[in-house]
Amino acid sequence: MTNTLDFQKPVEAMKTLMALQAATLNKSVELQKKSGEELASFFQSGVEKAKDLKSPEEVVKFNIESNQALFELLKSQGEAFTALATEAGQNTMEEMQKLAK
Repeated sequence: MTNTLDFQKPVEAMKTLMALQAATLNKSVELQKKSGEELASFFQSGVEKAKDLKSPEEVVKFNIESNQALFELLKSQGEAFTALATEAGQNTMEEMQKLAK
């Protein structure tokens, strides 16, 4: 009876995990870039709109609407990052289950 170790499975698991990590990092960087661009655009647009405000009432209304829009933007960005994390976790589990067979 020989006791030989099968090094192929751990090596394949490591390669698979590293590929998944790289793909997830690339997606994360792209999502961060997109989020940054959206925020920059949001604030630039706000600056342009604020230039035309003439009364305190307009300023208050603008401030409330801007805060609501910013909240929605940040909420959607958070949801996008959550979806990425969920997808990455599911992909990792699926790949590990394949390798365990």
